Amino acid sequence: MGVRLFNRTTRSVSLSEAGEQFVARIRPALGEISAAMEAANAFRDSPTGTLRINTSEGAASMILEPMLIEYVRRFPEMRLDIVTEGRFVDIVAEGFDAGVRSAGDVPQDMVGVRCTGRLRFVVVGSPAYFANRRKPKMPEDLLAHTCIRSRLPSGTWYRWEFEKRGQERRIDVDGPLGLDNHHLMVAAALDGMGLIWTSEWNVASYLADGRLVPVLEDWCPYFDGLSVYYPAHRHMSAGLRAFIDLVREKTEAAAT
Repeated sequence: MGVRLFNRTTRSVSLSEAGEQFVARIRPALGEISAAMEAANAFRDSPTGTLRINTSEGAASMILEPMLIEYVRRFPEMRLDIVTEGRFVDIVAEGFDAGVRSAGDVPQDMVGVRCTGRLRFVVVGSPAYFANRRKPKMPEDLLAHTCIRSRLPSGTWYRWEFEKRGQERRIDVDGPLGLDNHHLMVAAALDGMGLIWTSEWNVASYLADGRLVPVLEDWCPYFDGLSVYYPAHRHMSAGLRAFIDLVREKTEAAAT
C-alpha cells in the first residue's frame, strides 16, 4: 500500500494513525461479511463456529454447566467460549454473542430469555457456628456476628442486602475472612468460620441435610431469576439460535 500501518519496536507493535483509520473504515465491512457468513451457515444441517457467552461464576454453575455437555453433544461442530466474571460488561463491545445475568439487569436493547424460576439470596451458617451464639433476628444483628465478606470486582466489600414489606437494609458486615469465590465461602461456612450471604441454589443440598442453617429468611425475598440475553438488532447465528432453543427446552422441562 505504500503507507505505514504499524509502529514497530523491539518490544511492541501498535497501529499508526493511518492504521487506526484503516481499521475503523474496514471494521463495518468485516462485520457485514461475518453476518453474511453466519446467515449462510443457518442453512446447514448443523451449526458451526464459535459461541462466546459472558456470565457470572454463579450463573455459569447454575445454568450453563448442566447444558454445556448436552450442547456439545448435539452440535459437535460448534465451539463454546464461556467467560465468567463478576463485572457487568457490554457484550456487544467486548465481542460476546450472549450473556447470562439477573433478569432485572438485562439491558433494554437486548432480548432476554428466562432460564430459571425465581431465586433468592440467603444468610446461612453451620450448626457448630450457632452452638454458642444467638441467631440474628434483624439484619442489624449481623453486626454482632462473624461474617465472611464478599469482595466485588471493583475491590470493595459487598454490603449484604435485605428487604421486608418495603423496608430495605444494607449491612456492612465484618469478619476476619474476605473472599471473591462463592465455593470457598460455602466451604468456610461449612467449617463454622462464620455466616455467608449467598444464592440459595449454591447451598440447597447443605440446607436439605442440615449442614447449614438459614437465618433472616423473612428478610430474604425472591427475585425474578436469571435470563440469557443477546442483541435485539443483530442477526442471530445458527449456533446462538441452537443454544437459545436448548435453554428454552431445559427451562420448560424443569417447570413441568
